[in-house]
Amino acid sequence: MAKEGAEKADETEQMIEKEGGKDAAEGSGGSLRAGDTKEMRAVLLSGFGGLNKLRVAKKVMPEPQEGELKIRVKACGLNFIDLMVRQGNIDNPPKTPLVPGFECSGIIEALGDSVAGFEIGDRVMAFVNYNAWAEVVCTPVEFVYKIPDDMSFSEAAAFPMNFVTAYMMLFEVANLREGMSVLVHSAGGGVGQAVAQLCSTIPSVTVFGTASSFKHEAIKDSVTHLFDRNADYVQEVKRISAEGVDIVLDCLCGENTGKGLSLLKPLGTYILYGSSNMVTGETKSFFSFAKSWWQVEKVNPIKLYEENKVIAGFSLLNLLFKQGRSGLIKGIMDKLITLYNEKKIKPLVDSLWALEEVKEAMQRIHDRGNIGKLILDVEKAPTPLVSEKEKGHDGSTETKCVQTEHSTSRC
Repeated sequence: MAKEGAEKADETEQMIEKEGGKDAAEGSGGSLRAGDTKEMRAVLLSGFGGLNKLRVAKKVMPEPQEGELKIRVKACGLNFIDLMVRQGNIDNPPKTPLVPGFECSGIIEALGDSVAGFEIGDRVMAFVNYNAWAEVVCTPVEFVYKIPDDMSFSEAAAFPMNFVTAYMMLFEVANLREGMSVLVHSAGGGVGQAVAQLCSTIPSVTVFGTASSFKHEAIKDSVTHLFDRNADYVQEVKRISAEGVDIVLDCLCGENTGKGLSLLKPLGTYILYGSSNMVTGETKSFFSFAKSWWQVEKVNPIKLYEENKVIAGFSLLNLLFKQGRSGLIKGIMDKLITLYNEKKIKPLVDSLWALEEVKEAMQRIHDRGNIGKLILDVEKAPTPLVSEKEKGHDGSTETKCVQTEHSTSRC
């Protein structure tokens, strides 16, 4: 099996060489000549579907336009939304081919006109409207934030999406206060762990979490009560708190919508911020999509009125790129960086992957095997070895590779 992994790596490298020239030419109208422009490596999604739609290719390196920064990328974040984008399982998906990815960290390499507040060489993290999974990205200055001195590039790539989403839902939408209770699904994931950490900054907040049983030992100290994701969590929550909870954060959708609403106390808030239950296979399934939506509780406004309950939705990417609220997000990022500097929150990195290992990394997300955030390390070389997490002396997660005879995937 190790031999198969080596053959896969060789095949990937051959694909890079084969596709590189063609993709670079496509990016410049097909008239690219050697020496005309610089190239970079990037993950390319050739069409919507399975993992075979992803490859690493060479692309024309972008240059900053007015109001933009050019960033030499060090690390990129992987999120469940990236899996849904790959499948085309989102509203109004963009045209392919495209470079996926919505967040990254790196070093500023160039400034566009009218840019202030940053200098070449600054360490930054940024939101990107696609195109993040590449060696170089350009993005408007309002989506870029300086990295604290003691934050690593991998931590910085794990920070924006997860912590801003968690903070906005808890404090801007649900108005979390002392003594409240929160139910969060996928408690072992990046957003789930960010929610747990932010809840710990408020006195006497009770956190109920659901997660796969194999994650329980690793995350049991981050939540107050932890349940298996396949268990009857409604009855478990009511056994502990007969009235239910004040806040439900749902990234699953489907039948969990009705369950979440049933658990809300009067004046409680249910927030839908994902629909991962609609992803059941490697490619988009219209049957699974329809089944999941069929299970969604039909919301009756009169019932909400009578029961004094609030139902809400939250999409950070829409808020940033479609609804123009970058100023609001900048204020939230300032608060989060302060909490990081005070050592009250810290991104949890599950594992590091090379760009060429994006298929394996994405499969790990699909299998819900991650505890914390998966990171694409742009400078990491691909290898057919298996990753084992080790704790560093400072508590950070590092990656150690060891040879095995029976596995070609990464843990």
